[in-house]
Amino acid sequence: MNPELIQAARGDKTADLLLTNLKLVNVYTGQIEPSEIAILGDTIVGVGPGYDAAQVVDLGGRYVSPGFINAHVHVESSMVTPSEFARAVVALGTTTAVTDPHEMANVCGLEGVRFMLDDGRKAPMTLYVNAPSCVPATSMSTSGAVLNAEHLSQLKNDPNVIGLAEVMNFPGVIHGARDVLDKIEAFADRPIDGHAPTVSGKDLNAYVTAGVGSDHECVTKEEALEKIARGMRVLIREGTAERNLAELLPAVMDNPSAARRCCFCTDDSHPAKLIDEGDVGAMVVAAIEAGLPPVTAIQMATLNAAEWFRLYDRGAIAP
Repeated sequence: MNPELIQAARGDKTADLLLTNLKLVNVYTGQIEPSEIAILGDTIVGVGPGYDAAQVVDLGGRYVSPGFINAHVHVESSMVTPSEFARAVVALGTTTAVTDPHEMANVCGLEGVRFMLDDGRKAPMTLYVNAPSCVPATSMSTSGAVLNAEHLSQLKNDPNVIGLAEVMNFPGVIHGARDVLDKIEAFADRPIDGHAPTVSGKDLNAYVTAGVGSDHECVTKEEALEKIARGMRVLIREGTAERNLAELLPAVMDNPSAARRCCFCTDDSHPAKLIDEGDVGAMVVAAIEAGLPPVTAIQMATLNAAEWFRLYDRGAIAP
């Protein structure tokens, strides 16, 4: 910890930048409030009045929101590299994405995953990677690589690898397949994303018991609510082929507790969809237009994802 950050937060050290005359979207309280934001270096050190700074910027009453987080995306589906992908989505408000490069890994193995990580570090956004859990997707696949638990564990030392990507082999999880459980156990200290279409009842209990914590394959309100009730996070998806936002919004429309367990993601977005329709920000707009309270929609695109992936330096505007 840099002591100067604390000094600036106390007001004993001049901040570098002060944003004034703004409306703060507070995703912790669900309120929109007039405020000021003091920044030292790349860190918010103060929210509220009374700070001095070397540079003061009057925002003219504009709203200030956290940057959006795409909770699950396959960047390869955009058919460009991570750094090019960023050119499309940063301008639309997405500042963080959690990607599963399993399509790249199915062709190039660990080398492909490391390429995605390295190229992502060049981007004007933060690209996190979840280690691809199903390479190949099935034993019937023709694949350029096979990644087991030992291979995937080699990725854990990279600071941008934050968890295990969608565990698509849900039958293997439910029936205790050793190779699948080895991968889950290797990432037991990290978030583990799921992929469990129509899994319900005792099978869902088994899937959750194994340690899987999210799902982006829900297609009905009832499915989403059951998974939330079992402790899972639901990543509501609006991609190119699969579009579930309209069907799943009723699950959270009048249920704040359920809404706090949901994030937004695009999964697979082709270039035309990104350019013509947008990214996570378009989901926020569509949710608000459908009647979801604006700050709730922004929570689902920011704080909720940050909490699920344990990204405690983003997702909200706070010291």
